[in-house]
Amino acid sequence: MSAELPEPAAPPPTGSSDPASAPSRRTFIATGSAVGGVVVAGGVVGGTLLADAREANADDKVPSSRVSLTVNGTRRAVTVDNRTSLLDLLREHLGLTGSKKGCDAGACGACTVLVDGRRVNSCLTLAVRLEDAEVTTVEGLADGDRLHPLQQAFIDEDAFQCGYCTPGQIVSGVGCIEEGHTGSQEEIREWMSGNICRCGCYVKIVRAVEQTARRK
Repeated sequence: MSAELPEPAAPPPTGSSDPASAPSRRTFIATGSAVGGVVVAGGVVGGTLLADAREANADDKVPSSRVSLTVNGTRRAVTVDNRTSLLDLLREHLGLTGSKKGCDAGACGACTVLVDGRRVNSCLTLAVRLEDAEVTTVEGLADGDRLHPLQQAFIDEDAFQCGYCTPGQIVSGVGCIEEGHTGSQEEIREWMSGNICRCGCYVKIVRAVEQTARRK
């Protein structure tokens, strides 16, 4: 008895009515990447232009105010952005660079000035809130060529090294003396604790404040 092998199945017809062959995987990925790249690039460019336009509009609408105050005995009137700190007003608008920008967060005391006789961190004080205020910076302590007694005491006691914190230390020391917080070295340290000296000249700073208070 002979076994007959089945005939192979015939291939599907390929007439003109058959749908076009599907694209290969490589063609599909390449095409998708190209289109996606165009979309992403367009989004970035469009986003950048939109952001620039918004920033330009925001600059046109920045709220500003005119503030009048007395700085070191001279009346000043300045128009500033409402967000401007007293420190930036002094340094950038009035050219009084004695007050230093250290931490810009009220932690080091390098920017200390006197406002109506009170010690303040000028980096944390908005300029627009000081209408008619009287501000004294380190530049306003001397009387012409004659140094303030505490300025002279800092020189005599060699109470500084790099000098960056010195303007704030001196202004704070003047405030400390005027407030009457100089009864002892411990009291001076307590009331001057907001002024940091990274060079570590605290002993000589306290001595300068103490001697100036005694001579007053």
